[in-house]
Amino acid sequence: MITSVFNKSKPINFILVLVFVISVFMIANFNALFNFTESILKILSKFLLIVFLVFLLDFIVSKNNLTQRNSYAIMAFGILLALFPNILNNMDLLLANLFIVFAMRRIISLSSKKSIKKKLFDASFWIALATLFYFWAILFFAIIIVALIYYSQNDLKNIIIPFVGIATVAMFLSIYNIILYDVFIRQSNFERFASLDYTAYNSSEYILKLTVLFTSFIWTVIYYFRSLSEKNKKNRPSFYLIAWASIIAILISIISPTKNGSEFIFLLAPFSIILGNYIEAISEKWFKEVFVGALIVTPIIGLIL
Repeated sequence: MITSVFNKSKPINFILVLVFVISVFMIANFNALFNFTESILKILSKFLLIVFLVFLLDFIVSKNNLTQRNSYAIMAFGILLALFPNILNNMDLLLANLFIVFAMRRIISLSSKKSIKKKLFDASFWIALATLFYFWAILFFAIIIVALIYYSQNDLKNIIIPFVGIATVAMFLSIYNIILYDVFIRQSNFERFASLDYTAYNSSEYILKLTVLFTSFIWTVIYYFRSLSEKNKKNRPSFYLIAWASIIAILISIISPTKNGSEFIFLLAPFSIILGNYIEAISEKWFKEVFVGALIVTPIIGLIL
């Protein structure tokens, strides 16, 4: 029943996802909303960021034909968000993720072979900007390298463009620091903390959520790579880039210094697209409902544990 509602791309589906995301946001920020532990402006900013991210993901998916004409990707986004609601509590991570999604939008649009230099500049600019809010976002520069291999093998000029984007952000950062702090670069601009301590996951709630997440990730990514040969040849590199973005997001979550669920924020967008592709490919309706139902029930069970 759930999948039949989202098997067509309709405005009502977008509204349903928004209502669900708003509900998750209210639960995640309950203390801040009713105990005034944060300013109303900060809470509103986080709310608008997450709503805009849903809109942006839907736009990217439909614009680049990353799924068939359905709403499975944004449905998956809402479910993954409910799985780790702590994502909604960190403003810096929300901003960093938004900039990474901006960058992915430009990288994916390289498939049109138009304005390649401008798109490479934009992508590197957004990733460099994301790095200022969360250092390990720097790993997404690997996606630009992969994009260059796919789209600009014979144009050495395009290799220089990403460095120009990075230099532009560095210049603006230096100007900002000189004006406010009278230094070029502050150590706090690039906090390189990492952790491989996973004791925070040693609870029934996290064990359940992580088991469901990684099981579904491995299962769907294997199918995703196997099905890429069936994709349109022109758009095939875009699907590969999405897969590599999800793998980088997993790597970031592994080394992240914070282990409370918010470290999976960079996985939301690429994995939502991968899940959307998998769900639309399931031919057995009962299995499709069970698969989606299991993802929806997981955060509810997690609250009980």
